[in-house]
Amino acid sequence: MGFLKDFLKRKFYILKVRNRFSAAVQIGQRKLFLDYQLAQKNNQLPHFNDTGFRVFSQFEEDGKLLYILALIGMRNKTFVEIGSDDGINSNCANLAFNFGYHGLFLDGNPKAIKRGEAFYKKYPHPYMYVPKFKCANVTAENINQLVTEAGLKGEIDVLSVDIDGNDYWVWKALEVVQPNVVVIETHVEFGMRNIVVPYDPAYFYPGKHPVYHGASPVAMVNLARLKGYRLVGANDLGFNFIFVRSGLAEKELPEVTVESVLQHPSVKESWSRFEPIKDWHFIAG
Repeated sequence: MGFLKDFLKRKFYILKVRNRFSAAVQIGQRKLFLDYQLAQKNNQLPHFNDTGFRVFSQFEEDGKLLYILALIGMRNKTFVEIGSDDGINSNCANLAFNFGYHGLFLDGNPKAIKRGEAFYKKYPHPYMYVPKFKCANVTAENINQLVTEAGLKGEIDVLSVDIDGNDYWVWKALEVVQPNVVVIETHVEFGMRNIVVPYDPAYFYPGKHPVYHGASPVAMVNLARLKGYRLVGANDLGFNFIFVRSGLAEKELPEVTVESVLQHPSVKESWSRFEPIKDWHFIAG
């Protein structure tokens, strides 16, 4: 019975994965992409918060990225995802599978990288430019070299950062690519404080305390503005902020406030987790 159970679980997983890049999924998303562009032309766009859905992403980032890219254009179909795990349940996998994107999946877990490489070799499309994988512990000191070695430079469509630690510092240091869209994790537990945990190149989650890492939403927005980006939204839970480069679809994707994307009940509930570390060392963002 144990063998049968494991076999059925694997079979279900394979079917679930295959459904993600079936013709119906691709056709539906490509039609939606064109519908958004038509709605943009006719000034009938939906609200950004209503565009989310999940195909490969952990939350509803797939849908929100599709909406943004329909409005600003898929300009070069490239991405960099830092903290990608295996690159399957990730923010850029849908773009790779269903829109022919190429890029870099970067993670510090060798098993995840190996799993991702095997997966993308097993399920290619005829036109698919298989993404690159790199296993490395990402720091502010090595991020530019890692991206350069993967052959990426200049303008890219999407940057995703989720490393449960030095996200703020790695994005601040990244200069060799200029993404049009950035998805990056913030620490909603920090509330509306403008604070960042000091940089530690040796940090490994959970560190001294599972909440003591990263940057507050306010600090991340301040960094984004310095780098030339505006906040246009977040995932429904409020911790994955989405930024668009200044000058791109500013009318259709206006800047929003930090408060407006921190409305989910779980955000306020998370603030209590800041109490044990409230007197620890932080710096202003």
